[in-house]
Amino acid sequence: MARDLSGATSARRHSGLQGLCLAAAIALPFLLASLLTGGARLVATEGARTGFAGSATCASCHAPQAEAWRASDHARAMAAAAPRNVLGDFSGQTVTDGRHTATFLRDGDRVLIRTDGPGGIVADFPVSETFGVDPLQQYLVLFPDGRRQPLPWAWDSRPREEGGQRWFHLMPQEALRAGDPLHWTGRDQTWNFMCASCHTTGLERGYDVARDAYATRWTEHGVGCESCHGPGAAHVAWARGGAGTDVSGRGLAVALRDASGGAWRFHADDPRGIAHWDGPPRQTAAMQVETCAPCHARARPIVADPLPGARFLDTHAPMLLQRGEYQANGRIQGEVFEWGSFAQSRMQRAGVVCADCHDPHSGRLRAEGNAVCAQCHLPTRFDTAAHHHHPEGSPGAQCASCHMPASTYMGVDRRRDHAFSLPRPDVAAAVGAPDVCTSCHQGRSAGWAAERIVEWFGPRRRDDPHWALAIQAGRDGRPGADAALAAIATDRAHPAILRATAVSLLPMPPSQASAGAIGATLLDPEPLVRATALRALEGLDPRNRLHAVRFLSDEFRLVRIEAARALAPVPLEAMPAAARPAFQRAWEELLASERVAAERPEAQVNLAALLAARGDVTGAEAAYRAALARDPDNLAALVNLADFEARRGRPEAAEEALRRAVAAHPREAEPHFALALALARRGRTTEALAPLAAAAALRPDEPRYDYVRAIALNDLGRREEAVGVLRGNLARNPRHRESLIALATIERDRANFAEAERQAQAALALNPNDREAAALLQQLRGLRQRTGPLPR
Repeated sequence: MARDLSGATSARRHSGLQGLCLAAAIALPFLLASLLTGGARLVATEGARTGFAGSATCASCHAPQAEAWRASDHARAMAAAAPRNVLGDFSGQTVTDGRHTATFLRDGDRVLIRTDGPGGIVADFPVSETFGVDPLQQYLVLFPDGRRQPLPWAWDSRPREEGGQRWFHLMPQEALRAGDPLHWTGRDQTWNFMCASCHTTGLERGYDVARDAYATRWTEHGVGCESCHGPGAAHVAWARGGAGTDVSGRGLAVALRDASGGAWRFHADDPRGIAHWDGPPRQTAAMQVETCAPCHARARPIVADPLPGARFLDTHAPMLLQRGEYQANGRIQGEVFEWGSFAQSRMQRAGVVCADCHDPHSGRLRAEGNAVCAQCHLPTRFDTAAHHHHPEGSPGAQCASCHMPASTYMGVDRRRDHAFSLPRPDVAAAVGAPDVCTSCHQGRSAGWAAERIVEWFGPRRRDDPHWALAIQAGRDGRPGADAALAAIATDRAHPAILRATAVSLLPMPPSQASAGAIGATLLDPEPLVRATALRALEGLDPRNRLHAVRFLSDEFRLVRIEAARALAPVPLEAMPAAARPAFQRAWEELLASERVAAERPEAQVNLAALLAARGDVTGAEAAYRAALARDPDNLAALVNLADFEARRGRPEAAEEALRRAVAAHPREAEPHFALALALARRGRTTEALAPLAAAAALRPDEPRYDYVRAIALNDLGRREEAVGVLRGNLARNPRHRESLIALATIERDRANFAEAERQAQAALALNPNDREAAALLQQLRGLRQRTGPLPR
């Protein structure tokens, strides 16, 4: 559940409900005949992996823990489709939501779903495994090429009185058809890549690049003991050999038990009523969180089939607080799971770990309701109406109601935000985020809620000015955002994920403020911040990226591969001789990190770009062809291939790729725009006008399309039309600097000096340090002095 491919997901993916496989792998060839009701029976692929002993072996010595685990969602995350594991009603009923239809059948011990499959053909698909249990259960179909695909119909396993015990479609608002990547048979729903590592133990994905198929294996269904504790064979050998066996650390691959002797305790002299850790530092605090993180974060794996016990940033690149996935105030928005919000929290910085609140074996809370918070927050201080200002026993009196707002995913799955943030209705309103107060007090405004907060706690809050305002300004590209983001990025009192997000939003080319922030964060003690600062160097000329050399041997893999990525276009001979071996090692780690997702066309596009940057034209071309072999209509592959072909002097091939992109994605603006630029570069400016107009019509909120169209019209001598396009563009996007400068320049050339000066003034107001705008304005004022004053 933790896979992520930055930039690879469709906007539709987050506009509705999806299967547990949030973004997945490639559509592979279908062999439908053997999947029909009368076809061959397909079975799970389960077998031993070196070093694994199995949960049953663990249970022989750890019975209480095993008993708690057996009833957990972890243990039941996946199971063979045996009658005892199937919760759904397969009695023959047919269900439709108006767009999709399915019939649920039973054939002896087998269960089948009749629905539209490959090519749109309706067939009976045998279920190979169940997938999850609470609050819904999905069902997998095994295809002959080794793919497992989750069917889009899920069983609502909640009690009937809560609306459960029914079938429902996970994406009812999407009229999905075979061939669509989000159709259940499509590449964006393949379990092997997207879901398998977090629903099985001891996974070996077994993707065969040459055959474009899978031979996936695992040691057991579900999240077993060794998913968290690591391979247990050495520990079993120690246990069976007795105390005299020469095995270090009792043979444990991952030691999670804290033996420091410390505890969370209240101090009588602390008026805040918040517990502190007493005793030696927790020995396994970081390991506990990083054991959970790979499956409870949106993250891109950077090594294949990692084993438990590795540091998170040695195996994964976590998603930052990206637009569409997190609100600007950090609240969860897309299906991002728990780590990203917990990483923002004061709890995480204080040393709280997952197991402080959750029993690691049952998965249940350590206590019910407010009692779980009372472990560290004194009830006489916090569990009172004087603090929460709601009637005792009411929903508003529950800590989680205000500090852990919930969002619903997959139709019925309520998940709580783990940032433990303070209610700030004023900030939520300022950044357009949901407000925890008015989500309960419906009909009330955010202003009303903000007034109540001021009444209760005063006009100033300890997190003023709130960082969300800077994040929103950075997302919107507002003037002054660079300085505000730089202040967040360099303030080590903020959590690493927030500071890294601020770095990622710094404008390029860098202003003085952003350049200083990037330089400072390159030396940050947090590896996530360092890695993000290195990624920011991609906005600089390759000659200015040699700062990355010192990070090629960083302690953390994520930092090393980002250093290599930044240095990709830098010739080896331009690097210090002593750094060249380190670059070669980090470069191989970088390529290997992209090949982890070799079945994804997006990963092949990334590989192609990296290889092209190093001058490996043959390798880059092969990677682009591999991307298109996996998805002939992949937009990123076609557009990037076109740029690659143009750069190597093949404009006809570039144009062909872009026309393919436009034909495959007529409702996407970017291929129209790219085609227009390609035509203009070949001197076919008149022909470029139509795709420019198409791009602007598809994305009126993207000002660069109409800006370029206006420049093209002006170049063709159609100045009046150019002015009209620019004025319309500025009416929709009044802060678009390039359009203001262009309009000022055209009006100057038409001798409309007063109007030109107005536009130049507006451009300079966006950024008083804009030298081009200042020079243009000075020129225009000189011209105005010779033509008379501005009219009133």
